[in-house]
Amino acid sequence: MTSLTRIRPRALVRASGGPRYAVALAVDALGTGLLRPFLLLYGVTVLSLSAPATGTAMAAGMAAGLVCMPAVGRWLDRGARSTVVAASMLVRVLGVALLLAAPAGHIWLFATAALLLGVGNQAWPAAHAALVATVAHGRERDTALAAAHALRNAALGVGALLATVCLAGGTTALRALAAVTALAYLAAAALAWSVRIHAHPAGAAPAKDGDGESPSRMLGLLAANVVYVFCLNVPEIALPLILVTQLHASPVWPAAIFVANTVLVVTLQVPVTVLLSRFARRTVLALSGVVLATSYLGFLAAASLGHGWAAPAVAAVSVICTLGEIIYAGSATALATALAPDRALGRALARFQLSSGFGLAVSPAVITALAPLGPAALWGSLTAATLLSASAVATRDEAGTRIGGARVGGSRFRGRAGL
Repeated sequence: MTSLTRIRPRALVRASGGPRYAVALAVDALGTGLLRPFLLLYGVTVLSLSAPATGTAMAAGMAAGLVCMPAVGRWLDRGARSTVVAASMLVRVLGVALLLAAPAGHIWLFATAALLLGVGNQAWPAAHAALVATVAHGRERDTALAAAHALRNAALGVGALLATVCLAGGTTALRALAAVTALAYLAAAALAWSVRIHAHPAGAAPAKDGDGESPSRMLGLLAANVVYVFCLNVPEIALPLILVTQLHASPVWPAAIFVANTVLVVTLQVPVTVLLSRFARRTVLALSGVVLATSYLGFLAAASLGHGWAAPAVAAVSVICTLGEIIYAGSATALATALAPDRALGRALARFQLSSGFGLAVSPAVITALAPLGPAALWGSLTAATLLSASAVATRDEAGTRIGGARVGGSRFRGRAGL
């Protein structure tokens, strides 16, 4: 197996799907960064919808995206790769087109647009992971997935920054923003489709318990992942809520934390993933849970400090939380991909995305429900749940895992060592 420490940028791009695909990822993420943070504002400002109606439509869109995941998994298991990635981008083109066509006050067109955007956003991660797993293997694949995560965060940040600048232009600027987003998705879809990557599954028979990791044996990872993904909403939801409403800190603090989070993910995602590649993926994922739990306890301690010290302390602890997020992002999808049997890779990744999407969907409600009960309720609950999940990941089928591409839970694997 190629040593990750010697992978050159060109080899990393090739492992990620090639130059055209890398550009497609960047353009797609830029479009998402332009629109995603301001979709609510578009509904309220441009379409004159009420905030509750707009939020409900967006939540329904995310839920609909999760419902479509089994079909996406079956499509991937028939061998489709770049086609599914392109489709996840094209369906968002249709969603933005409906946004532009919707007249003021038309909630159903907005809801349909949110549904299409939700389908595309939920389908993309599984399709992308399946494509990378087709062109790269072993730890090279893990690094390629990490590199895509870093690239996506960078493009999302740039897109959100550009969108923030455009907000000064009011309704006209928001419509122009949506039009540019549609063009970005369209260009990304064309680039992704042009790479023409298709897998040839080894037989059409469904995977069995002896062929890799059966769905039932992945339940522990999927359940743990629901809790793990809460960390992704800590900088965006939990910290602004705590800093502004409870600690009465300046809004500059959550903004600075969000920017620092993005910068750290972009710069450290690949190096940290490479550094930890010497350890089993389960061990690294469990480690991320310990780091995240430590940061949650740090937030609890920081909240008890005086008014002048609490905000800087929260900002300092957020660096630890971001490190936990980086370790999680570099190991979770990689472990799910490595555990999945070849003939059911798409379905396994679809289930993993279902767990991620569910965690992201419920985490805002859980966080906002726990926060008014006090820091101990919020951070104590997150700490306990995350440590429990980390323990489940670390002990799951550890006896059946051997390094060296030998056997995992009694089945034969090639190129999937060090789970």
